[in-house]
Amino acid sequence: MAPLGSHSVDCWRVLYWIPVLFISLIVAWSYYAYVVLLCIDTIENMGEKIVYVLVYHVLFIMFVWSYWQTIFTKPMNPLKEFHLSHSDKELLEREDRRESQQEILRRIAKDLPIYTRTMSGAIRYCDRCLLLKPDRCHHCSACDMCILKMDHHCPWVNNCVGFANYKFFMLFLAYSLLYCLFVTATDLQYFIQFWTNGLPDTQAKFHIMFLFFAASTFSVSLAFLFAYHCWLVCKNRSTLEAFRAPTFQHGPDKNGFSLGTSKNFRQVFGDEKKYWLLPVFSSPGDGCSFPTCLVNADPEQPSSPSGRNPSIKSAGESHQFPPKPLRESQSRLLNNGQSEGSEDRDKRGTSNPALTIEKET
Repeated sequence: MAPLGSHSVDCWRVLYWIPVLFISLIVAWSYYAYVVLLCIDTIENMGEKIVYVLVYHVLFIMFVWSYWQTIFTKPMNPLKEFHLSHSDKELLEREDRRESQQEILRRIAKDLPIYTRTMSGAIRYCDRCLLLKPDRCHHCSACDMCILKMDHHCPWVNNCVGFANYKFFMLFLAYSLLYCLFVTATDLQYFIQFWTNGLPDTQAKFHIMFLFFAASTFSVSLAFLFAYHCWLVCKNRSTLEAFRAPTFQHGPDKNGFSLGTSKNFRQVFGDEKKYWLLPVFSSPGDGCSFPTCLVNADPEQPSSPSGRNPSIKSAGESHQFPPKPLRESQSRLLNNGQSEGSEDRDKRGTSNPALTIEKET
């Protein structure tokens, strides 16, 4: 007999699909209202009817495809090397003092490409998944797992948006916006005819009216959301990093992962242009390590007694942990010329994911 708690969890998981079901019903109704009632039953010009139906179906297919990919792409788990071994778990559980636990975690992390820290400077560790968190990885309470490059948990797709499906999410926003704008623009003249009694008094008349209201309303909200995520892509930040900058050894740095607009874009969409507009996975890397381009510490922050920021070291000391080689697609992001920098960036890093802070001149 299954425990009572498991039934309640299953019920909650079913409820999580209600927003997805709502969107699916809206899309299905819009298809019927636009294709059947507007294009087939209302529009009399055959050329206009054919063009509208063809363009609509292209946008509809791309919209549904990207939405499906965003929903059903399973979030990627951190690689096995980030998980604690059985002996390390037992050793960590035996320690009561936080300092001793951090010593254990630092020893485990010394061979891993982990360069971000907690706000207090401690090693980022998930006590639910029992793993050292890779850079940009966060634990999602809704999914109950650590998500690589987590952006946010989206109830409208009942899934976490992260490294595995962020490109799909961006395309979903883009195609849904184009879909709504196209429906709004082509339905406008018939919406006006509704108010001027230019349409016959049939059931289609009311569907055309509500179709315009629904499409125009969704267009406004999608436009703001899509513009915000375009800004995040250009800055190479997640939604979580936009609210709280990632913390490195030298302190919080909101531009720590930014490589310039062009290369930031390719961090999400990849190098192959033929895949940019298709909902197929093309993001470079493994989601566990990312190239960094760190700026110098904030000049307004107090410096060390020697006059130098304590995080700035000589060339031989700049890497506390061994760098992990990037995949070829990631390496090209840093090797194809100089990165396009933001205005507040003074100096740049090298072509590996390790923290590299140049000496002051």
